[in-house]
Amino acid sequence: MAVLPDNPAPTGLSVYIHWPFCASKCPYCDFNSHVAETVDHARWRWGLMAELEHFANETKGRAVTSMFFGGGTPSLMAPETAAELISAVKSKWSAADDLEITLEANPSTAEASLFQAFRDVGVNRLSLGVQSFHDEHLEFLGRGHSADEATRAINLAAQTFPRISFDLIYGLPEQTPEQWRDELRGALDLAGDHLSVYQLTIEPGTVFFRDGIPAADENIGAALYDVTQNTLDDAGLVAYEISNHARAGFECRHNLDIWRGGDYVGIGPGAHGRQSMVSGTDALYQVHNPERWLAKVESDGHGTAKRHTLEDGARADEILMTGLRLREGVQAERFKHLTGQDISAFLDKTRLGQLMQGGFVKQTESSLRVTASGRLCLNEVLRQLLVRP
Repeated sequence: MAVLPDNPAPTGLSVYIHWPFCASKCPYCDFNSHVAETVDHARWRWGLMAELEHFANETKGRAVTSMFFGGGTPSLMAPETAAELISAVKSKWSAADDLEITLEANPSTAEASLFQAFRDVGVNRLSLGVQSFHDEHLEFLGRGHSADEATRAINLAAQTFPRISFDLIYGLPEQTPEQWRDELRGALDLAGDHLSVYQLTIEPGTVFFRDGIPAADENIGAALYDVTQNTLDDAGLVAYEISNHARAGFECRHNLDIWRGGDYVGIGPGAHGRQSMVSGTDALYQVHNPERWLAKVESDGHGTAKRHTLEDGARADEILMTGLRLREGVQAERFKHLTGQDISAFLDKTRLGQLMQGGFVKQTESSLRVTASGRLCLNEVLRQLLVRP
């Protein structure tokens, strides 16, 4: 195993908190989200606080640079729960003065009415799950809001939070590049400094998968992707990651740190984390089922189901797989700091040369990155690049 530097964690610590409950389950969603008739908010607040306390004790002395409430639909949690968790993060770790605190939310009227309450307790970045501005598409996607509600929620969020983002999905049945371009241009009238855009994928275990809903044709998907890049680039929202676009300085700090291989604590059912240790990087996985997670926290003080130290190759692959999603790619100096070895030690030189010659990958002394052509077929590039000799 490679010997890590004395300080194996060169960046701050990110904290992710998972709220697993939703008002309904979307037919395309394969996240750890659940519909519950009732939620004992006091019990869940205690459980999340207890696990946070556990990880705070494990990572004393670290500086937290970002906090992210994901789900599920975390805007369904009581604002008092968010308040206690934010206060605990700031008191138990050294928190940056400009700590980024993101909350995911849906644009329903009921949730929008709580925006100010979440802003008052410290949330300074809101990410809205809009997905579409067409009612027929929203109905197909099983969303619980209308296009008008989405527009109102975005406007309210922009008035309430310093930073906002919203998600859109493309690659819907019979969607044409021209239709998608028009929708994107309309979205830009509402977009601030960040926008996340995803192609619809049909994941095993989802309703869409069981119903046999087809994924977009490969050629159509590529055309829709090109429309996305060209339209958003022209508007100044550059793709800093394969699906995330932002003006310079408005990237999501939490996700960016993780894609760069930074350490993070995962709190809540199904969350996972990475912690740099003297012997390497530990991977942690929390119990997936919400009730089982909560019961384990109540008995053990944490809900960790599995913890192990990543082997050198596995850690390197992780950093490469996430880092190559970024426009900046993987920085050679940072990679060596995180793994103790050069990037070249983990790559098949023949395949790398072929990918570079084909214009899919570019390597310099300071970085390895995927080109615009390579991002169009990123999964295949990664598959080729990460094959061991």
